[in-house]
Amino acid sequence: MADSSEGWSAESEQQFWDSLAEILSSPYQTAEQLDNALRSWLQLVAQARNKYLESEDNIARCSQGLLGSPIFRDNADYVRTQLIYTLLQEDKLARLHVIANFLLLDGRAEEGTFRRMISEGCFVRLLELIRSCGEQDVRLHRLLLQLMYEMVRIEHLRTEDLLQVDDDFVTYLFQIIESLSDDASDPYHYAVIWVLLVLNEQYMIADATAAVDASSAPALMTNRVIKVLITAGSSYPTFGGNIILLLNREREKSQQLLILKLLYLLFTTPKTREYFYTNDLKVLLDVIIRKLLDLSPEETTLRHTYLRVLHPLLRYTQLNSHPYYKRDQIISLLNILRGSDNSAHFAPPEPTTLRLVERVASVPWLIDKVEPPPAPTSPTAASPTDSLDQHSQAGSTVSVVASATEKLGVQAATIHQTQPDFRPRSQEKEPRPEGSPPRVPPPRRVLRTQKSLPEVPRHRHGVPVVKTPPPPPPPPPHTLRLASPQQGQGQETQTSVNGTGAADAGAPTGAPVPVKKQPPKIPPPRRKARLVAAAAAAVAGTATGGEGEPAEKGLHVAVEAVPAAPGAPVA
Repeated sequence: MADSSEGWSAESEQQFWDSLAEILSSPYQTAEQLDNALRSWLQLVAQARNKYLESEDNIARCSQGLLGSPIFRDNADYVRTQLIYTLLQEDKLARLHVIANFLLLDGRAEEGTFRRMISEGCFVRLLELIRSCGEQDVRLHRLLLQLMYEMVRIEHLRTEDLLQVDDDFVTYLFQIIESLSDDASDPYHYAVIWVLLVLNEQYMIADATAAVDASSAPALMTNRVIKVLITAGSSYPTFGGNIILLLNREREKSQQLLILKLLYLLFTTPKTREYFYTNDLKVLLDVIIRKLLDLSPEETTLRHTYLRVLHPLLRYTQLNSHPYYKRDQIISLLNILRGSDNSAHFAPPEPTTLRLVERVASVPWLIDKVEPPPAPTSPTAASPTDSLDQHSQAGSTVSVVASATEKLGVQAATIHQTQPDFRPRSQEKEPRPEGSPPRVPPPRRVLRTQKSLPEVPRHRHGVPVVKTPPPPPPPPPHTLRLASPQQGQGQETQTSVNGTGAADAGAPTGAPVPVKKQPPKIPPPRRKARLVAAAAAAVAGTATGGEGEPAEKGLHVAVEAVPAAPGAPVA
């Protein structure tokens, strides 16, 4: 644009808006008048930037005024070209701010503006401005980051432009994020993150292009974003937490893909698999599960990308260790994506979706394992049949082979097969010589169920009942041995101490007399004289009677008789 001797200034905010409207509505007939109008607009807005245009919305209002004026409508390509060349040559920060704001708004409405900027070499210019103006003008620095993100995400960068990005520039961006970690809601925070994400995508595109056409790009182009995270990732933990937060909030498809592409590289690169904290990985897994359930059937590309990220996340990160986080929810999600839990009116899943789902299902800790059920320790413990019924009613996909094939106290054969062999090498099986008899397998080991002790009854007041010991058995009854002439010498008569003996019942003399139980209390002993007299009378009566005469009824001797010598009469 040619210089103009006419200058524009404003003493108040209202005068500024009036002057701006006059410039945009002034007629022009030649190219020189058009250049003067563009320069007057740029000069007036740049002067009022720090006075009346303290917010980005006010500067955007000035840019929208130019976009809606006859100057731009009639000469759109010419105005874009003039402002792009001014961006490449201008050094004043205020003017650069106004130009960058206009190109950002115009590029969002017309993507050809960003493509034109890349072809003119604006990417390298933005690299220089972002490095130099970070400490001088924060507003301009944030706007340049937004302009770079929007420009790079719309078009593939040339190889010579991408090679201008070095480790120092990427490290500088990571340091900005870490310095602003105390304010996660700051938009400046996210502008830097989006630039790193879009640069990572450009590196991935360059690698894919080089794999197809070796002449289009260098064979080995280092991904600077991944390189910095490998060498100094522990110094920049804020970046990892923020991209998970952005993925949770983001609704636009293209921005979700940018985040997922970086996550895929981080989880598939061995040196960056543990870059995230374990709690951040759990949050990320929750976000992915929710996103996969919320995606519409038409969003196949986004669904496939989420599944490609889910596989290395579950297999290579800290989530593959016990206890396994959200294992049941993941299995349920895979069943839904397979179409097993859908109704008949839903369309079947695509072959690519099924292939990616099976890849995720192949993660070792997601595969169903046959595990022995715990042995019951109480009478109320659930039996294997009860656990099988519970699994069948709940529709669980967990295998219940062990529960169905085992009995109490006996291990199933499938469990023996899954147990490792801890025998030393000397005890391992050796090949049998030819002609030897077949080996007989050892019998199965029977595990006895441990019986539980019976519960001790309690008194209603909490005092346990103490069982009294049983009473001691009664002593054996005493007997009296008497000799009679009819029985001969050496023979004795057993007479009951209490009650009526065999003689009372008419039994013959000498027959065994049944012994009766001793009464609870023993009667007091009688006098010795009476007992001796009664015994003598009984002996005399027996001697005078006949052989068939019964003994005297009612006479029972209750004293201990001393056994006499053989052949001697009883005294």
